[in-house]
Amino acid sequence: MTLVLDVGNTHTTVALFDGSVLLRSWRLSTARHRTSDEWGALMKSLFHVHDLDMGSVTGIAISSVVPPADAPLREMCRQYLGMEPLFVVPGVKTGLQIHYDNPTEVGADRVVNAVAVLAKYAVPAIVVDFGTATTFDMLDGEGAYLGGVIAPGLGISSEALFEKAAKLPKVEIVKPPRVIGKSTVVAMQSGLYWGYIGLVEGILKRMKREFGPVKTVIATGGLAPVLAKDCPSVDVTDENLTLEGLRILYERNKG
Repeated sequence: MTLVLDVGNTHTTVALFDGSVLLRSWRLSTARHRTSDEWGALMKSLFHVHDLDMGSVTGIAISSVVPPADAPLREMCRQYLGMEPLFVVPGVKTGLQIHYDNPTEVGADRVVNAVAVLAKYAVPAIVVDFGTATTFDMLDGEGAYLGGVIAPGLGISSEALFEKAAKLPKVEIVKPPRVIGKSTVVAMQSGLYWGYIGLVEGILKRMKREFGPVKTVIATGGLAPVLAKDCPSVDVTDENLTLEGLRILYERNKG
């Protein structure tokens, strides 16, 4: 079985695959200073609770945008699973042409998403990843990665509003019952939710105007299920896109 970890700035998603079948996935908070032993204890607990055998893991792939977590994760894999993990770094075989001014600047999560899209969906395509930052990535008809857009995530926007405006409360990020809020909380929720829908739709419209027609727009990331249903330009929501991409990359690079 293959263990994959997608380490983001806010959350870490862990998943276990049996071949191409996703058996389990877990969503954890990302702790930048978690030690290798803490990671090991956490993995043992997750496997134990679901009656899974850590000894059945035959390969590990990790995508990380949090450098302080990399060394402890690598050591955890050595000590608790007895193997070297595959980190998605420059030099890993991706099968992806990256047309970026400096290809090494493209985040590992964006590379992994692109790999999964090429395996699953028709191109040209755009991936919208609703994470700590919201990223938009453009793949052309030949499957080459052309570049994209990075915007502040909805969670960051919400936190900034709370921290910088003294009288405004912290609010839950949900679709409000109406656009015209009749309370401060609903008014804030409306501004955050519908303002973000406007951001996503506006960027997608401009990307298509600049590139031309696309066949598929895929939404992924933690907030995709919340936001994508009100984004008319999104064709499909795939919450496991990054996990699938990690599995595919491990298969391409093993041995």
